[in-house]
Amino acid sequence: MYSIGDLSRRTGVKVPTIRYYEQAGLIVPAERTEGNQRRYERKALDRLAFIRHGRDLGLSIEAIRDLIELSDHPEKPCGRADGIALEHLAAVRAKIAQLQRLEQELERIVSHCAGHTVEDCYVLRALSDHGLCDGEHAELPAKAVGREGV
Repeated sequence: MYSIGDLSRRTGVKVPTIRYYEQAGLIVPAERTEGNQRRYERKALDRLAFIRHGRDLGLSIEAIRDLIELSDHPEKPCGRADGIALEHLAAVRAKIAQLQRLEQELERIVSHCAGHTVEDCYVLRALSDHGLCDGEHAELPAKAVGREGV
């Protein structure tokens, strides 16, 4: 049996996140001791490692939920699991393409900046006037480049 702290240390998943996964039904609710402490079976440790790996690969909670459901039925064909992975791969490739466009535009903007003062700075002019940009790069979701909440 593992405490929630043991699970956290062994998987690198923070305690509040473990509680969230338990409430969301992704891991089996823990048994409680007389002192009301959570005690988890080995299966919870394995499931949490599975979830953590899926999240590290960028899978959504819903995709992980679907994969967990599939893993609970080992006799079923794995076509749906393949489909989930292929859908995610396509999304990752689209993000990579968007990031490459963003990289190219930033390189172009920086390379055009020969000003020695803020008044002559092409970077600042380009940020003020989207028309100075060479291509479209605005459709990249903020989350993909670390701008959540901006």
